Amino acid sequence: MASQGKQDATKLLAEDHRKVEELFEQFEKASGDGRKEKIAKQICTELKIHAMIEEEIFYPALRGKIEDEDLNEAYVEHDGAKVLINEIEAGGPDEQFYEAKVKVLQEQIEHHVKEEEKQQGNMFTQARKADVDLEALGEQMAARKAELMQQAESEGLPPAMPATLETM
Repeated sequence: MASQGKQDATKLLAEDHRKVEELFEQFEKASGDGRKEKIAKQICTELKIHAMIEEEIFYPALRGKIEDEDLNEAYVEHDGAKVLINEIEAGGPDEQFYEAKVKVLQEQIEHHVKEEEKQQGNMFTQARKADVDLEALGEQMAARKAELMQQAESEGLPPAMPATLETM
């Protein structure tokens, strides 16, 4: 878990990215349905919390200060991931497409992480150049993350709610 206190928002988010990358790696190496399911549920919880702190705090703070199209794309990418997260959480390793859904979720997250922090002109670089207090944002995000982790452990998190997708 990210350390509380003085930590800039992009570093906190990058730590989340590394944790989820490690969990995907563990999932690939795991044997046994029980182990795979436990790791997949942990991936889903981590990603739901990560998306919530980005959508509630980070993205709104950047709106109008970085490329709007990058933010819009990030929301839509989150929604694609949320659909898979909800299906993975509702399913189980005995289902035909379970592992495929986890793999596609991994690929979507890898793409999203690349756009946020790795490619030229990425969102994190834009955020660091913008007039945004990333340390204050990081503190807010760390506090909200701790709150959501507590909720996940005590009563569980609700299904991930898409922000941009219209339901049929």
